[in-house]
Amino acid sequence: MKRRAFLHLLGAACGGALAQPDSPARHPLMTFPDASGAWRPVKTSADWNGRRSAILAAMQTITGPLPGAEKRCPLDLQVREEKDMGNYVRRAITYASEPGSRVPAYLLIPKRLLDTANVKGNAVLCLHPTDNAIGCNVVVGLGGKEHRQYAAELTERGFVTLAPAYPLLADYQPDLAALGYVSGTMKAIWDNMRGLDLLDSLPFVRPGNYAAIGHSLGGHNSVYTAVFDERIQAVVSSCGLDSFADYKGGDITGWTSTRYMPRLADYKGRSSETPFDFDELLAILAPRPVMISAPLHDANFRAASVDRITTAARAVYSLYGAPDSLVVEHPDCEHDFPDPIREKAYAFLKAALTSTARA
Repeated sequence: MKRRAFLHLLGAACGGALAQPDSPARHPLMTFPDASGAWRPVKTSADWNGRRSAILAAMQTITGPLPGAEKRCPLDLQVREEKDMGNYVRRAITYASEPGSRVPAYLLIPKRLLDTANVKGNAVLCLHPTDNAIGCNVVVGLGGKEHRQYAAELTERGFVTLAPAYPLLADYQPDLAALGYVSGTMKAIWDNMRGLDLLDSLPFVRPGNYAAIGHSLGGHNSVYTAVFDERIQAVVSSCGLDSFADYKGGDITGWTSTRYMPRLADYKGRSSETPFDFDELLAILAPRPVMISAPLHDANFRAASVDRITTAARAVYSLYGAPDSLVVEHPDCEHDFPDPIREKAYAFLKAALTSTARA
């Protein structure tokens, strides 16, 4: 779907449909609401677009609405520090995602793109896991847990990478209420989308054709952002999701802080009734390539649940003739992003972005 058409569809979803009391999560995934409000089987991509709109609307009853033109302002890129990392340059930056809010981030650029005129590279949005000490520093290799340095590793492999901070972690503490947000989730989505605007503006980046990767918090943040922005053509999510009904035995308390989605607290004790779930969000991404790493021993997100939701979402991928574009890996580990799976992820993103660049 072209970006303009997608934004038109999203705009429709952000209108009166936001107040719909009838949650589409209570209906089978392959059904959609027709003009009369009756739910019918999805048989065509046009039918699926009706369900897609309903899912987007339902999600925003929890996250709050996606911001619009009122939040756009000049990005005002500022470089705080630059460091030579050998074959790439690491810049600590900030950018204005909206009036009154600047996002700290790292921008990593292969030197070959800076040294050669008129050469553009593919870019990846690298979203960090929960880290309240160093935030996005972990994905560029500046400390924290091991196996999280995917921004640095992707840049070493030739990608431009942007690693923005997540709100209310480490040194990024925006006043969400003052900025008009009801969830940290939507603030992060908007910051990430504005980060894509920043990438669009850079002369050494191939615009409008990005990937997103993340572990844990970054894993679901990558999916959320791709749901709302089709410039993200491929996604890798490590240890980032399962069904709300399966998460920690149905205890969704961990999702309900201000940093995430406080309105989900209304569904404590009835997590199967949440207005949206991850099978629907993955289905929205069809037919874009998505790789999910779901470790066998992850205590946060259950591997069996991941299999169930991806099986459901694959029906929509099949509708587009792309059932193999949704890939699941099950490494034999706990809540981690081990070396072999990261290498698979990098190859997956390279293949996906190379394919979309040629389309």
